[in-house]
Amino acid sequence: MPDAPVILSGDPGSFPWSVFHERHPKLLRQVLDALPYGPAERRHVEQLLAESTTGVLTPLPPDAPDHEQWLRWGERLWGLPWGEVPFLWAESYFYRRLLHATGYFTSGAWHGVDPFGPFKSAELANPTVDDELATLSALLDLPEAKRRAALLTSALWGNRADLGFRITNDPGSVTATGLLVDDGPLLWRELERTAGGRVDLVADNAGRELLPDLVLTDHLLTSGLAAEMALWVKPQPYYVSDAMMADVLAAVGRLRRSKAGAIGDRLWRAIGDGTLTVRTHAFFCAPLPYHELPAELAAEFAGATLTILKGDLNYRRLVGDRLWPPTTPFAEAAGHFPSPVAALRTLKSDVVTGLPEAAVRELDGTGEAWRTSGRYGVVQVCNAG
Repeated sequence: MPDAPVILSGDPGSFPWSVFHERHPKLLRQVLDALPYGPAERRHVEQLLAESTTGVLTPLPPDAPDHEQWLRWGERLWGLPWGEVPFLWAESYFYRRLLHATGYFTSGAWHGVDPFGPFKSAELANPTVDDELATLSALLDLPEAKRRAALLTSALWGNRADLGFRITNDPGSVTATGLLVDDGPLLWRELERTAGGRVDLVADNAGRELLPDLVLTDHLLTSGLAAEMALWVKPQPYYVSDAMMADVLAAVGRLRRSKAGAIGDRLWRAIGDGTLTVRTHAFFCAPLPYHELPAELAAEFAGATLTILKGDLNYRRLVGDRLWPPTTPFAEAAGHFPSPVAALRTLKSDVVTGLPEAAVRELDGTGEAWRTSGRYGVVQVCNAG
């Protein structure tokens, strides 16, 4: 695998630094406002904030169910300031420590309570979701070529779909469309070439972003481009809104109660008969890139004709959370994956690969933080496996 500097979070003014010193404090306040945690949980949350911004990494307590696993993952990192360890590692550990602080894994009343559950529920309950679901349902009536493009667009932008259409620059400019790389036609050709196999989709966020992912899943099954689908989700709460099994059931239920009810009913039956399997693995909450996949999970992905990775975090884990030159070929960074792989990703962090040199020059010339603004996205495909 090619090499590039690992992204750290200790440089004041950098995007990773702002995550720990600006985003996380706001998030923790929202978590404590959303649920009536008691004094002990609140104290532990405050201690986490202080440690992650001004302290050093300390291990999970010995009675944590994954204490030994995290000891091994961080064997050379314990005792270092948070900003001196890889950003991906530190960010992942922050969310694991938040679960400990709120009692998710400990015995007691808060055991198993998702600290992000209120955010997810509120998003699905938003009345505007009804209109979005009606629109998603209507996509299935479009001619095939337009339907495919619209399904990918919906899955790419998720609940930030409007960001890709508010730009008023020259329509021929990458800053106008927001889509920096469009391998959509290649993705569909790959699906046609391998029709009848198993397609895996590694989910990102729950709520409104998961809905178009499920509509895309339904289309792949009903069109015959996939004989079966595997939807991979997180085994525990992670990164605020990442999808778990409970979130899949909530989203399918929301579909069934909407104008897209037929889609929801088909997905419900598909889960029941095994055509659609929802899977998980502890590695999806690990602080590691995908080139360190455990053997059993790599073997699972090797059985897919195509794996679709959704979102920014999955992209960072796929190519490595490194400061790549943005023109680094996507295949060089992603070719290690066990199956052909497609990334549907809105840019919300520093890492990016596979961009044309002219596009990079144009983006750099805007003066904006284009890598982290959420205004731009990529659809990238790598056939190496």
